[in-house]
Amino acid sequence: MQAAWLELTCFSPLPQHCPVFLRNTVQNGSLSKKLGRRNLAVPNRNFLLAIIRWFNLKLRRMGPAAAVNKKNREFDPNTFLATIGDGRRQLTVAKKQGIFAQGDTADAVFYIQTGKVKLTVVSKTGREATIGILGNGNFFGEGALAGQALRMGSAAAMTDCEILRIDRRAMMAALHREHTFSDLFVTYLLARNIRYEEDLVDQLFNSSEKRLARILLLLAHFGKEDVPEIVVPKISQESLAEMVGTTRSRVSFFMNRFRKLGFVDYSGGPDGGLQVHSSLLSVVLHD
Repeated sequence: MQAAWLELTCFSPLPQHCPVFLRNTVQNGSLSKKLGRRNLAVPNRNFLLAIIRWFNLKLRRMGPAAAVNKKNREFDPNTFLATIGDGRRQLTVAKKQGIFAQGDTADAVFYIQTGKVKLTVVSKTGREATIGILGNGNFFGEGALAGQALRMGSAAAMTDCEILRIDRRAMMAALHREHTFSDLFVTYLLARNIRYEEDLVDQLFNSSEKRLARILLLLAHFGKEDVPEIVVPKISQESLAEMVGTTRSRVSFFMNRFRKLGFVDYSGGPDGGLQVHSSLLSVVLHD
């Protein structure tokens, strides 16, 4: 068998958005460099190949966001939205307080300035599913802009939140008036659409253990420039089960396994947050 040399053409040099654990692994020398070529000697070639395939796929999927020009990157939606005049209202929402309910009139878009918001939907039989957990800088309720008359789901604060409520007409006017804001909003919608597609594929083809691992990595913002963060203070296993599409007992079983293997821990400070480690990626990549 040929020597396990893997050419990493996407790392010349390593980009800042390269996953932190992979960048550190390369820079710390735990993967030896072959001088004169941009190749790496890989002790576990298949595992690293899977990582690179995953990372390259994420880069391609990040295309619309990565292509945002310098003007867009410097654009501050908080500052702009504070100047749009009539049609906006500042909301202070306490933890566990509802923001809107399924079936309410869809007449506004919301922008999260601080805090975390959970989006849920309830079936006709009363079964509830969590379809998303959003944080700072995220929009929600955007269906109001597409002619949605009634809310198809509910939104509630998971932590104390500062939220900007923007009436539909004011939001439409802002999108038409400020092209940079419009570009940013469209990029956000594309990213959300990609996420929903990934969720559907994940639900159709992956085991509940893999789905749970992926949800935890996404909640920890794995692969972003910053280090993984505490996911959500005291996130319940019921909420995780709703997001994964399985039972609470199965989530409990897998979480105990992840903790014993060192993939997660509960030493997330006084609020009891869940800390997710990059080693959890091995569960997602394992065939």
